[in-house]
Amino acid sequence: MEYRRLGHSGLQVPVLSFGTATFGGTTSFFEAWGTTQLAEARRLIDICLEAEVTLFDTADGYSEGQSEIILGKALGSRRQQVLIATKAAFRTEPGPNGIGTSRHHLMRACEASLKRLNTDYIDLYQMHAFDGLTPIEETMRALEDLIQAGKIRYIGCSNFSGWQLMKALAVSKAYGLSRYIAHQVSYSLIGREFEWELMPLAVEEGVGSLIWGPLAGGLLSGKVSRHHPAPATSRIGTQGPLMPSYPEAQLFDIVDTLQAIATERALTVAQIALNWLLQRPTVASVIVGARNEAQLRANLEASRFSLNQDEVARLDAVSTVQRTYPYWHQASSYAERLQPLI
Repeated sequence: MEYRRLGHSGLQVPVLSFGTATFGGTTSFFEAWGTTQLAEARRLIDICLEAEVTLFDTADGYSEGQSEIILGKALGSRRQQVLIATKAAFRTEPGPNGIGTSRHHLMRACEASLKRLNTDYIDLYQMHAFDGLTPIEETMRALEDLIQAGKIRYIGCSNFSGWQLMKALAVSKAYGLSRYIAHQVSYSLIGREFEWELMPLAVEEGVGSLIWGPLAGGLLSGKVSRHHPAPATSRIGTQGPLMPSYPEAQLFDIVDTLQAIATERALTVAQIALNWLLQRPTVASVIVGARNEAQLRANLEASRFSLNQDEVARLDAVSTVQRTYPYWHQASSYAERLQPLI
């Protein structure tokens, strides 16, 4: 397994990591994702460690904390062999202070996650969403205090816009506080908006990208194609796709191209889609999930080969979309002065 540096830090992470949103399934929303319980979770972790996948991603909001509980129990004595990434910001308690990234909520949320995970520290603590009501200085100072107390080691964020991430980095620099080293983002062949602003920002500021939704919630898994709709029992079939809208005609063109390359390579559609992401700038690790052993083993094979330049170019071309303003204006009228990634 290849390891990469996570942003502007000394932390090395595997290029594929394991997402545990399928652990628990105690709410109707997460039940559609998966209902993995302790015995199966232990087996999936065994498979990950055999493949040198040592980064496990969870959140306090997954199945009302059950994902963290199952992950902690499944790891058991193997805690020191792995990196645990979890998140806070979503509602975990009733009342006005049971949500967000205020000092009040983060202190309580971190202690609760540590207890559920049965650990003394969290390797990467991520703000699951941007809190527009809490001053950024308050959030960053609270995270610094948690670092100084030894409860967390690195910090990251998730689902931020460009200005939100940049302001947080500026606050950290101005006050000499620890900075976000990672940004967990949605990125796939059918959702490339990350490239317009967040990717150039990550290059410029040294922020590593952790990719969630790399198969677009199953749209790029190989189970959905021009002539095969999503199975009624699948997560897409019961909940619809993760993204609110997507160009269906382009999706089928992308899947056709993925299938053609997969056939040529004797690989799967999902493996090709995942490997494409591993070629992209700033991508430190792609988070893969699995409901069962077969799914997990197949996904982990995505790190064992590399697409060639022609294959990447084919996928780039079929997945290109019209940029929104101001990105189309910048690219068309001032391209000679822009960074290559923009």
